[in-house]
Amino acid sequence: MADSGTVKLVSKEGDVHEVPISVAKMSTLVATSIDDDDDEDDDEVREIPLPNVKDAVLQKVIDYCTHYNKEPMTAIQTPLKSNKIEDMVQPWYSNFVQVEQNLLFELVTAANFMDIKPLLDLTCLAVAVLIKGKQASELRAMFNISNEFTPEEEAQVREENKWAENQES
Repeated sequence: MADSGTVKLVSKEGDVHEVPISVAKMSTLVATSIDDDDDEDDDEVREIPLPNVKDAVLQKVIDYCTHYNKEPMTAIQTPLKSNKIEDMVQPWYSNFVQVEQNLLFELVTAANFMDIKPLLDLTCLAVAVLIKGKQASELRAMFNISNEFTPEEEAQVREENKWAENQES
């Protein structure tokens, strides 16, 4: 099937978004689903369920893919040359990831599930910038990780791994 026409992406809540196939195919998951359905009636607009993606997140993903089709994001250079996202990507993409932390994490998950590499790269960059320089206690709070070590166990682990703390670059 050509990349013309539309496809319906169905969010976790059952909301339907009709999207141009050229935009939807940025997702390898969606592209594979469309290609697998090529034997079916091409006049019918296909529905592709995305049970792991909330509607608000899916709308952001669609916004990203639509913009990317018009203005592709510059590749993120590694090692990172800056601690600021705006120094590494165009302003629209930098602004795109200036969202609440929970939404950012949901975007990472959606990009991974839908297999959209440029979006995954961008959202992971935003998370990397977010966590850079944070203490372990701050990271545990940010990612909702409980500290299962007693103070004695934590002291022992710190002592055993002292070499890692002195590795400043």
